[in-house]
Amino acid sequence: MTKYAVLLLALAVVPFVRAEDLRNIRTGWEIPTENYADQPYIVRTNDGAWLCILTTGSGHEGASGQHVVALRSSDRGRTWSPPVDVEPADGPEASYAVLLKAPTGRVFAFYNHNSDNVRRVKADDPPYKGGWCTRVDTLGYYVFKYSDDHGRTWSKQRFPIPVREFEIDRENPYAGAVRFFWNVGRPFIHDGAAYVPLHKVGRFGQGFLARTEGVLLRSENLLTQADPQRVTWQTLPSGDVGLRAPAGGGPVAEEQSFSVLSDSSFFCVYRTTDGHPACTYSRDGGRTWSPPQYMRYADGRPIKHPRAANFAWKCSNGRYLYWFHNHGGRSYEGRNPAWLCGGIEADSPEGKVIRWSQPEIVLYDDDPRVRMSYPDLIEDGGQFYLTETQKTIARVHPVDRILLEGLWSQFENTTVALDEPIAGLAGFAIDLWIEFQTLAPGQTILDSRNEQGQGICVRTAPGGAVEIVLCDGDVESRWSCDSGLLKANTLHHIVANVDAGARVITFVVDGRLCDGGPARQFGWGRFDADLERAGAGKPLGVAASFNGCIHRLRVYGRPLRTSEAVGNYRAGLNPR
Repeated sequence: MTKYAVLLLALAVVPFVRAEDLRNIRTGWEIPTENYADQPYIVRTNDGAWLCILTTGSGHEGASGQHVVALRSSDRGRTWSPPVDVEPADGPEASYAVLLKAPTGRVFAFYNHNSDNVRRVKADDPPYKGGWCTRVDTLGYYVFKYSDDHGRTWSKQRFPIPVREFEIDRENPYAGAVRFFWNVGRPFIHDGAAYVPLHKVGRFGQGFLARTEGVLLRSENLLTQADPQRVTWQTLPSGDVGLRAPAGGGPVAEEQSFSVLSDSSFFCVYRTTDGHPACTYSRDGGRTWSPPQYMRYADGRPIKHPRAANFAWKCSNGRYLYWFHNHGGRSYEGRNPAWLCGGIEADSPEGKVIRWSQPEIVLYDDDPRVRMSYPDLIEDGGQFYLTETQKTIARVHPVDRILLEGLWSQFENTTVALDEPIAGLAGFAIDLWIEFQTLAPGQTILDSRNEQGQGICVRTAPGGAVEIVLCDGDVESRWSCDSGLLKANTLHHIVANVDAGARVITFVVDGRLCDGGPARQFGWGRFDADLERAGAGKPLGVAASFNGCIHRLRVYGRPLRTSEAVGNYRAGLNPR
């Protein structure tokens, strides 16, 4: 076949004008807080309301006065009742609450409480001068209160949970006499028992929490025992060691998130400082776990994620969603945008496992420095909602159901995407079936640039890659696919995706979203916020000098979702 010699789309008429994009967190509905806002977690109460619990305070994270409050919404998160103190601001630090609703309607709130009012603890020097840490919100006692009126009022008494000592406790600076811990994981119910995650801390040091691992607290009678004083607890897993990073990984393994599969297996995912999330399965109710592994997509590639919350949720349809940040950072930074994978169950010799799709951007902020995190997922009336916080503002966001269905059906999708508008999605996508005779860098493939350089160019880049260049005459941005994916004299499918909402460029090559591989922290890149009319050059056409063959070219007037790009590849060169 010969390459196309026709002009394909006058992108000059497509400026980066953005309609309201529900992925932009600033379109969400705010949850009232005092200033600091963390872990806005929600349960639906038996009277139909949403009950939100969160950690707040007039200062910053970890400051004195940090405490737990609860709010109710009767309109699915659009408006909220005044906050009710679960713990007062003038008491010891109360932090990092999570909710569990019993079948009876009783709601339990679990949280850290600095009951002994400890004001400083031993820590590594450096980074703590003199060896003392004065942040005291991740120690003390793990406690719960309950509400029998759907969160309007809470028990006056708090009830400490006995947590079994592990090796990590005995090896802390107090030999376990003072316990360090916190929790962000959602509690769950299985076979009539309640399970509550907990993240043990071994010491405070570089990065604040220098050694961590996860456990599960199990109660056989919490859900049925009317007297909280008679509730019993068991700390899992068996033995002396909790859920840690995979062999050879770092000392950090925290913020464990649990899901129960259809065969009663437990799946757990958690963050590390290794650039990848860890995961493990239990086939015996949390007593023992498979050796931790770095989590992978269904195609076998390791998922990338920094030191940030990454949660998996089981949905009412039996499928799963996974929140993460899709880059290989090792610090707390880089929590914008947030991405979702879809999960479906599959069989393995050991039992059910989850196969994870490739991801989509679900939320972003225009400011790359904003760090949204600690989400929760709510289903109500067939609609899905996410909460998130940037530590000063907590919000609720409706999620496009079509985006979610695309993730879940990604493994079977063989449909070519239509060039139809999707509300809030601005930008464009270039979809190529292409064969290169040579991959020498600098070879122009497609071009719409005028004499001033204004326009769009797709060309080969070093390392056997392809890049897209955007220029409005004053500002230029470019991004390339991962290196080493393309070969000469081989048919390839390439989608260059320019998302004007999130201001992100992605590439999908032969059905795989580029994630940077081992060479780059990021597989996606932001284009300059000052870039405006990148398409305002000449109509886009095939470069006469291109040394290869374009077998098919589609240009979309909006960005393709990852699932659509995968579907275009799976449909093949000549779809029916």
